[in-house]
Amino acid sequence: MTFKIPLPDEFSFDLCMKFLQRSPKELLHRCTDNSVRKFLRVDDKDVLFELSPSKNQHLEISVLNGPVTEAQKNELIAYVREWFDLDTDLKPFYAMASKDRLLKDLIKKYHGYRIVGQPDLFESLVWAVLGQQINVQFAYTLKQKFVEKFGSKLLFDMDEYFLFPAPETVALLTDEHLLPLQFSRQKSKYTVLIAEAFANNQISKEKLRGLSLIQAKELLMKIKGVGNWTANYALMKTFRYPDAFPLEDAGIHNAIKNLKKLDRKPTLDEVRKAFKKYKGWEAYATLYFWRSL
Repeated sequence: MTFKIPLPDEFSFDLCMKFLQRSPKELLHRCTDNSVRKFLRVDDKDVLFELSPSKNQHLEISVLNGPVTEAQKNELIAYVREWFDLDTDLKPFYAMASKDRLLKDLIKKYHGYRIVGQPDLFESLVWAVLGQQINVQFAYTLKQKFVEKFGSKLLFDMDEYFLFPAPETVALLTDEHLLPLQFSRQKSKYTVLIAEAFANNQISKEKLRGLSLIQAKELLMKIKGVGNWTANYALMKTFRYPDAFPLEDAGIHNAIKNLKKLDRKPTLDEVRKAFKKYKGWEAYATLYFWRSL
């Protein structure tokens, strides 16, 4: 079963694919040179689909494991639009960035690059916690072990596809389960606390929907282990708050240092000052600074 969705002019499938191909340890999607496969649970049905570029600026969605209903098809389309942030109009961002000394060359070089998101808020928060104070590749190692051990699995054409572990499953785990996967005690504790907040309905994607950035951050930061950086990261990746950006992020600091040719990292006040020009587009400015690295 195959169907197509139109793409905005400011969209590059190749650049988004490069992001998805960051690590061979990634289990939540499987990439080839020109397509990506993903396993989702849609209305209690396990759905494996493949995305590939099509003519006339369209994406082709192919369901690989049987037909889906019209409602499930619509949910898949909505998921893909959310995953690749297709409903955000980048023209105003590009107009602003074209006049900015730090961004103008980046938006030419990476034109059409979008925030490849994590529509699952629980996944966003746990991934942010896993990545704290370690390098990205070791974070992927932790995620790989975690997903293999506790995520749901689908076998198709001799390949395995995984879902991120459910909060209800993770809420029941202890250090005995997570420390052997190379989690630190702190990461183990915070992962379980986040899962408990979801399992107990203290937090959910629905509860945050429609809130201001400040309100959403306050709600998330009530969970122990979710600080300002983690909350901003999740809100940027899951809800695409345009004004969300992780101020303390080392990558942003390194990018500004490189682009300004500084001999030191900028201070937090200097980063704040730089981002004042990007008001309303902080998340996309962050994305392009990260890409510059």
